[in-house]
Amino acid sequence: MLDSISNIFKIPDLKKKILFTSLILIIYRLGSFIPIPGVNTQALEQFLGSASSSGGNLFGMFDLFVGGNLGRASVFALGIMPYITTSIVIQLLGGVIPFFERLKKEGAEGQKKIAQYTRYGTVFVAAFNAVGITVFLQSGVEGAVPNPGPLFMLTSIITMVTGVMFIMWLGEQITEHGIGNGISLIIFAGIIARYPMGFVQMYQMISAGAMSIFMGVAVIIVMIGVTASVVLVTEGVRKIPVQYAKRIVGRKVYGGQSTHIPLKVNTAGVIPIIFAQAILMFPRTLATFFKDNDFMNALVGFLSPGAFLYTVLYVGLIVFFAYFYTAMVLNPIEMAENMKKYGGFIPGRKPGKKTSDYINSVLVRITLPGAIFFAFVAVLPEFMSKWANLPFYFGGTGLIIIVGVALDTLQQIESHLVMRHYEGFMKKGKLRGRRR
Repeated sequence: MLDSISNIFKIPDLKKKILFTSLILIIYRLGSFIPIPGVNTQALEQFLGSASSSGGNLFGMFDLFVGGNLGRASVFALGIMPYITTSIVIQLLGGVIPFFERLKKEGAEGQKKIAQYTRYGTVFVAAFNAVGITVFLQSGVEGAVPNPGPLFMLTSIITMVTGVMFIMWLGEQITEHGIGNGISLIIFAGIIARYPMGFVQMYQMISAGAMSIFMGVAVIIVMIGVTASVVLVTEGVRKIPVQYAKRIVGRKVYGGQSTHIPLKVNTAGVIPIIFAQAILMFPRTLATFFKDNDFMNALVGFLSPGAFLYTVLYVGLIVFFAYFYTAMVLNPIEMAENMKKYGGFIPGRKPGKKTSDYINSVLVRITLPGAIFFAFVAVLPEFMSKWANLPFYFGGTGLIIIVGVALDTLQQIESHLVMRHYEGFMKKGKLRGRRR
């Protein structure tokens, strides 16, 4: 492993990409500490303190994804979430609206147009979110805005939207000139920036006697085990064998080889957890504006993290959205038609409907265990906070994003090493990425 890390800096192109990516991420982290003018950050941090650590409401969950920028009221308070939201919506529209479906099939030109529409949508979503957060700062958090008014609203909205556009540009620069996916790495940097301080707090708790050494060691072992399990499930695929018949075109012979279709156990990734959290946290967020309403307070009690009803609904929604998103991004009928078009077939299955039915049945079977496992990872933070009194957020969306982005980036570094005849991070360069 040490030899592989040293080999990275022997390749000038790879060294330049990694240094450029590191510089962009440093710029992003520096911008995270520049506050929006006119906001009392101490009052806001006090309000979001518990929510940021446990995801107690929608603002706390949002603050997790933006790396604490919302709690600091920085110019990057919205993070890259408007871009992610727009990308997910456009991706889902690609399976429903014929216009976006045609763009997806137009190759590079179509992807360029989709990227342009995504940028326009990001500005719109960012402006909408900025208005909501500005109103929230003025009316939802006591003392957060000493001088509220139209001037503050205009200034904060322009600042936050500009921050989103700048982060989007930083992410595109990483993707184009650096290593890894820029947008994913920015989210990765925001989430993982919380971990060092969390471990420092855990050490302080052990030193003060609030947590035993045995408990601290047990927590570390559980973290390592859960992280390894997430890696295994994220990398897990079900390979469906495909045989291509020989075709003679002129004097050339095509086909005749065997291959496979890799169906991932977790096709939907972290999307089901995000959707489920957003739906269940919405009533808690509304309750912050209706503190004297008995019905809202009772509803919050039933939908609080750790409550039985909340856990059941949370797990059920994650499983539902896992199937829903998988059905949106993978079309067995289209896959079967493409195989039939190029002379491919699954051994023992007739081309056409029989093939699509078989692929669909495999997807249904492998999606369930993957969805249940990630539902377990999603409820892990509540378990860890109650069982070990953990002072920081571990598990859930953050852990899945960290594992996925790390694997993707390592796979790209591995490709550079193997291409230039260096030994990779694993023997013979067999480290697999998330996408095939």
